[in-house]
Amino acid sequence: MDRKNQTWVSEFILLGLSSNWETEVSLFVLFLAMYLVTVLGNFLIILLIRLDSRLKTPMYFFLSVLSFVDICYTNSTVPQMLVHFLSAWKSIPFHSCVLQMFISLTMGGTEFYLLGAMAYDRYVAVCHPLHYTVIMHEGLCLGVTAGCLVVGFTNSLMQTIIIFQLPLCHKVINHFACEMLAVLRLACVDISFNKVMVAISGFLVIVLPCVLVLFSYGHIVAAILHIRSAQGCRKAFGTCTSHLTVVSMCFGTAIFTYMRPAGGSSVEQEKMIALFYAIMTPMLNPLIYSLRNTDVLSALRRVLEKFSEKR
Repeated sequence: MDRKNQTWVSEFILLGLSSNWETEVSLFVLFLAMYLVTVLGNFLIILLIRLDSRLKTPMYFFLSVLSFVDICYTNSTVPQMLVHFLSAWKSIPFHSCVLQMFISLTMGGTEFYLLGAMAYDRYVAVCHPLHYTVIMHEGLCLGVTAGCLVVGFTNSLMQTIIIFQLPLCHKVINHFACEMLAVLRLACVDISFNKVMVAISGFLVIVLPCVLVLFSYGHIVAAILHIRSAQGCRKAFGTCTSHLTVVSMCFGTAIFTYMRPAGGSSVEQEKMIALFYAIMTPMLNPLIYSLRNTDVLSALRRVLEKFSEKR
């Protein structure tokens, strides 16, 4: 279809998760509670790491960055979704849709590489403990974090520009947010090239950091198996369980969504997976790292004791 015959889309309509008013009110209450837990939980992780000197290590530095990324990712989609639950007209301006997709793709890509960097950090801690502070120095941590942000930003910018240059025949998005695959379905032209770009992006942003995680944990498992003491094995593996749990959730949902064969899932399944990644994963991250981490729990107790003493 000729571009000059296309009508410029000034806004999009998001179908969301339900058209039933009572269901939407219930979802609003549920997701509002989850959103507050997500923001407060991740903010608490950042605050504890900033206040407690014992958490001034590379692992917790990366964890604080991960919490910041999760807050940004959640804020890019959830507040608008909450508003739409109570709105009869679920519209989003064109430029807001572009910005939403750009931020969510940036934070998503950054998170995958950040999880890869955290896996490498655990590899150095377990396999090269005597050289840990030399290898994982402050300059390297800052450089790796900046690199993760650059990769996420570059991938997001490329995908956003390519997608929104397409002529769009429709303005109704069957999703709760301006998600990449959902917006692509609005195009009037063949999107084979875009599908190839999504596959390439998925390989670079999802598969490569996943390979780094597998490489790191392969060496970690091999090192743990050589530890004769059962207590030493538990201690070595205990430092990795929280991160491994988060990695499984993030990479599992992303691979299912973006790396599956064509026609591998329905639109409704995609929405449920995106919902899990947008709300559940950022909410569970601080809970997993705090409940399964004695250092974080100890830091929380120390901060609460200091606060109670001042009162």
